[in-house]
Amino acid sequence: MLKSTRTHIFVTGATGYIGGSAVSALLSHPRSDTFQITALIRSPDKVVLFNSVGVKAVVGTNSDFDTLTSLASEADVVLACANADDLCAARAILLGLKKRHEHTNTVPILIHTSGTGVLIDDAAGNYAADEIYSDLDIPMIESLPKTQPHREVDLEVIAADKEGYVRTYVILPSTIYGIANTPLVSLGVQNPYSKQIPRLIKASLDRKQGGVVGKGLNLWPNIHIDDVATLYISVFDAAMKGPDGTGHGREGYYFGESGEHRVGEISEVLAELLHDMKRAKNPEPTVFTGEELQKYFGGRWMGSNSRARAERAKLIGWNPVHTIDSLWASLKPEIEAMVEKQNA
Repeated sequence: MLKSTRTHIFVTGATGYIGGSAVSALLSHPRSDTFQITALIRSPDKVVLFNSVGVKAVVGTNSDFDTLTSLASEADVVLACANADDLCAARAILLGLKKRHEHTNTVPILIHTSGTGVLIDDAAGNYAADEIYSDLDIPMIESLPKTQPHREVDLEVIAADKEGYVRTYVILPSTIYGIANTPLVSLGVQNPYSKQIPRLIKASLDRKQGGVVGKGLNLWPNIHIDDVATLYISVFDAAMKGPDGTGHGREGYYFGESGEHRVGEISEVLAELLHDMKRAKNPEPTVFTGEELQKYFGGRWMGSNSRARAERAKLIGWNPVHTIDSLWASLKPEIEAMVEKQNA
């Protein structure tokens, strides 16, 4: 009997903004006919729709640890695209991959989703940080304390690679923008919206005035959702070549960014657009109060700096096509989509 040449891929977060875009990219991959993709989804209503595009859907959540472990144990590759801070879910997936290694004597692959939120400081919008992290500068990344967002899970993932039963790759997207337009969005099974900028829009609509954190001087990297999808494919392709295809484990960090913006400038552009659309009293943003920051963002992180350079992925051929101009062009459609949702 011929040995199966199919690649079993298990995806969490497949109905989400990032995960759905990654799954759509896998479905259009040149070798997609050799993939067997399984997705863990919450809604039984979406099972048939996923099946219709060749994805096997299993109903469950990231809290179903036995299910996560079981599905991971059957996978050659896991794309973890759900909650970046869910340590228990990460451990359940790693346990499944360890079982896979023990039963097959192969080394499966985990592509884990983190984020450049791991780099944030407490600038509160009042200054631009000088410190810029490169994903090639491992000692600098390793200097991040365990208390940073996402860091505890990232460390657990990296430690698993060191043990040798799995090869791990950590993708860290930054401010993702753009309304996703994928086959899964068309099917109605994927969330097409990001979180960071829409939160700012929602807060501004609610207070009927554009808002800014502090002086709005803090800096963040950005990346279009389509470039996020190609980043996953670039890392996936390199990982599939074997352990020497690209860095993994402690050398397996991949920042997702293709530009940098002053966060206050987004506030300024949004305030002007909202005023033009008769949704704000004034074309200039006003400073969010401490109470508003807690209400709309759960704290002051929107005023933080997160400066990163995506150098490692470019070494394996990742070539983002969107520039900062795409970010500015995306803001009006995001507002219009939010207003339409609120009016529905």
